[in-house]
Amino acid sequence: MDIGAKLKELRVVKGLTQEELADRAELSKGFISQLERDLTSPSISTLDDLLQCLGVTLAEFFAEDSEEPVVFGFDDYFEKEDSELKNKIEWIVPSAQKNMMEPIRVTLQPGGSTYPDTPHEGEEFGYVLNGEVTVHIGKKTFRVKEGESFYYKPEKKHYISSRRGAALIWVSTPPSF
Repeated sequence: MDIGAKLKELRVVKGLTQEELADRAELSKGFISQLERDLTSPSISTLDDLLQCLGVTLAEFFAEDSEEPVVFGFDDYFEKEDSELKNKIEWIVPSAQKNMMEPIRVTLQPGGSTYPDTPHEGEEFGYVLNGEVTVHIGKKTFRVKEGESFYYKPEKKHYISSRRGAALIWVSTPPSF
């Protein structure tokens, strides 16, 4: 780990000059300069003092940042086909169950539907890519056409169906699939 570069990055993010950081940590500007260029190493106590001035703990400073993927393609999708309900569900963000929301792509064959879901906390949003769907919430139904979206709190039994077939993006929070 390049301690000097990481200290400099934190200092710059906080909008501090070397002199301002040195004053707060009761160190010299020259010492901060040497640290940032890796010409010297701080003691643990001095590093802890510097990090307190920068609003970071030792644990946070030394934690390795794991790069989470941001973009996903067809090869990353996980899909499940249900011949009984005449649907295909594609999880378009891998491992989304650990996130606050879970976006999926649903393809309904003519006469297909999703499995009825029991009431739960959260929110559900969808966008119809093509075709037309019927959103069933409790005893009410809502027609949603291509290019339209829907949003509801799933406090009642709910599911989606399509007479002619459709494709939609469906986002659920918390994940329920």
